[in-house]
Amino acid sequence: MVIRKTTMRDLDEVCLIYAGAREFMRESGNPDQWKDAHPAREGIERDIASGKSYVCLRGDEIAAVFYFCAEQEPTYGKIDGAWQGDGPYGVVHRIARARNAKGAGAFCLDWCFEQCRNLRIDTHRDNAPMRGLLSKLGFKYCGIIWLESGEERMAYQKL
Repeated sequence: MVIRKTTMRDLDEVCLIYAGAREFMRESGNPDQWKDAHPAREGIERDIASGKSYVCLRGDEIAAVFYFCAEQEPTYGKIDGAWQGDGPYGVVHRIARARNAKGAGAFCLDWCFEQCRNLRIDTHRDNAPMRGLLSKLGFKYCGIIWLESGEERMAYQKL
């Protein structure tokens, strides 16, 4: 597998992967995390334009998509718990894989960790598959953060 920046030519396929991920979340007991067609096409376009959206390719097909950047995440400023360490960190958001792309999520998170050895991510309490993957890859649960909408998320970090 190979990681590269997402291009506007990838947009339709990326939107299909996110739609499949929303369906999978609903089927696996997590109907609320990406409700209302989140992430929206316009937001995906902004991620691509900013250069912070990446795709994972298996051959010529997009196996997964995610947002990655080494930046301060405003919602990570307050946590009910404690981060493992301070200093510059990378963030991963909106990670999703195609249904037939087993292993792509782990590959993407491992790639992000190679780019930045202090990595933070959050997920919905009901997203058991993601929480399991994070634990398997060595991420530690740090506490609860709140999105701008007021919704809580479980925050993880890997050093």
